[in-house]
Amino acid sequence: QVQFVESGGGLVQPGGSLRLSCAASGSTFRLIAMGWYRQAPGKQRELVASISSGGSIKYYTEFVKGRFTISRDNTKNSVLLQMNSLEVEDTAVYYCNRRPSYDHWGQGTQVTVSS
Repeated sequence: QVQFVESGGGLVQPGGSLRLSCAASGSTFRLIAMGWYRQAPGKQRELVASISSGGSIKYYTEFVKGRFTISRDNTKNSVLLQMNSLEVEDTAVYYCNRRPSYDHWGQGTQVTVSS
């Protein structure tokens, strides 16, 4: 079963950038589509972006399109999320998981956008 460890979050001002990393365990990582999700306080977890197993097909939700970029390196069992032009509304805990998600989740990484 694939496990996930997210990192790279932090405090950033509006307009700033962060790059999130997801390290995945397991030999089947290269076979699964992956997604970045986020959960803001008082809200349900939502999908932010996803990427196919080979990395050629990417999907972004409307609220991040043009600002975030998802990528993966199957040789390193990793998924990245480059976040530019961050907005206060992007504040949330960010998680990576399979797309569709497994029932188990990592601890996530906190992203706070504030001036």
